Amino acid sequence: MSLSARRVTLPAITPIVLQKRVIKVYSEDETSRALEVPSDITARDVCQLLILKNHYIDDHSWTLFEHLPHIGLERTIEDHELVIEVLSNWGMEEENKLYFRKNYAKYEFFKNPMYFFPEHMVSFATETNGEISPTQILQMFLSSSTYPEIHGFLHAKEQGKKSWKKIYFLLRRSGLYFSTKGTSKEPRHLQFFSEFGNSDIYMSLAGKKKHGAPTNYGFCFKPNKAGGPRDLKMLCAEEEQSRTCWVTAIRLLKYGMQLYQNYMHPYQGRSGCSSQSISPMRSISENSLVAMDFSGQKSRVIENPTEALSVAVEEGLAWRKKGCLRLGTHGSPTASSQSSTTNIAIHRSQPWFHHKISRDEAQRLIIQQGLVDGVFLVRDSQSNPKTFVLSMSHGQKIKHFQIIPVEDDGEMFHTLDDGHTRFTDLIQLVEFYQLNKGVLPCKLKHYCARIAL
Repeated sequence: MSLSARRVTLPAITPIVLQKRVIKVYSEDETSRALEVPSDITARDVCQLLILKNHYIDDHSWTLFEHLPHIGLERTIEDHELVIEVLSNWGMEEENKLYFRKNYAKYEFFKNPMYFFPEHMVSFATETNGEISPTQILQMFLSSSTYPEIHGFLHAKEQGKKSWKKIYFLLRRSGLYFSTKGTSKEPRHLQFFSEFGNSDIYMSLAGKKKHGAPTNYGFCFKPNKAGGPRDLKMLCAEEEQSRTCWVTAIRLLKYGMQLYQNYMHPYQGRSGCSSQSISPMRSISENSLVAMDFSGQKSRVIENPTEALSVAVEEGLAWRKKGCLRLGTHGSPTASSQSSTTNIAIHRSQPWFHHKISRDEAQRLIIQQGLVDGVFLVRDSQSNPKTFVLSMSHGQKIKHFQIIPVEDDGEMFHTLDDGHTRFTDLIQLVEFYQLNKGVLPCKLKHYCARIAL
């Protein structure tokens, strides 16, 4: 009996090759950068690529936005969302854009939930014993068994009409409902308004102008595969705090624990941009640095703390003078005018200074980058050309403080408090209020900057 060997041919294993696409991303100054990316790239991955290519500092606030100019809407693309899927929902004729900028408020509700869920807007589906803290409310959103109800009046745009109607709304895990009878929550009086599984929540940028909204605090539900403006479900709140509460709650109900994962582990991307593929930034302890003197033929370590401090002050003053000479717009200043020119010119190179922008433009920039306490910028005053204005966010409102010049013994100073605290230039002023609250409602924390790609 003979045995014959039989050759078995195994099927060839074809490697999966991800298709690549070119996307264009814009910054606030309308400069743009084209990126060739794989089809499974996430919004966080795109941000990471732009951070690395532009050598920006990553503070986890960089965000990708979807901008729909034809209907005046914009939304944060969540870090875990696939960018190519977002682009696939765009119509061929639409001039939609991706924007890359800071959003300090993106995960602020995890840090300070008390600012996001006002007591009068929150109730509970089941009886609770005792008071519920904002942190517990946040935990309920992330739980699958319980949930808080967000309720209150909103203006709703009637379908197919230009008119708006003020109605009592109720947000539950199953969707958004409105009451047909006052503030009644009885099931027979509740009608379904929108779900959020197949819709995205957008902020309205020009609701009054484009949609005739009664206030500037508009938002809307837009189905993922929708066609035109008729498919939008437009809503409008009475104030920013109310709109922020509704939008934050909808984000939490839609994405749940995924948002918390994005917040806790910002580098977990689906493409090759994970933290393992990124070289860590070099970190130097202040304790490992020493003061050096390079003025002589040989360098030496300055061991005397008093001498080291005086050298540091001299270097700081020299740097400011160089900055003034480099930035001056009237040629090289003379010795007599050098001090005043320094005070005028030194701030121009700072990322927080925005020159001659209007009050409305300042507010728009701050809102774009997040109504978090301490977001700020400095600008020229339009009403008084000799003064400056500090615009900042606090309590989800934008406040403006005039920086007034004062003269003392022939020297010019800047002050926010009628001369009680004086600064030789705007850099000193900003640095002081970054460390001290002073007359401001809070310290300056995050500067609002225009970036270029």
